[in-house]
Amino acid sequence: MVKKVNTEEFQNEAMKAPVAVVDFNATWCGPCRMLAPVLEDISEKYADKVSFYSVDVDESPMLAMQYRVNSVPCLVLLKNGEFVDQSIGFRPEPQLTAWIDGNL
Repeated sequence: MVKKVNTEEFQNEAMKAPVAVVDFNATWCGPCRMLAPVLEDISEKYADKVSFYSVDVDESPMLAMQYRVNSVPCLVLLKNGEFVDQSIGFRPEPQLTAWIDGNL
């Protein structure tokens, strides 16, 4: 399950997760809407290894700036609260799982 979080929840949850994938998105973004169901499927496959979060850049602009999100969708992978990698734009499930696996 991908959990939608605000800035405070992000600090309390995503930053404390051993491994987190954070989807920075916007409601007006077509590719973001295409990515959402793909991330839901992936989140079920990685339920025991990775936590998944969703951040709306319009609702949490300072958080988006902190991670240098210049375009959406932007996935950020964190390990123990530390930035590891990012993936920009829509990617199909096989590419996203390969990206996650490569960073675990």
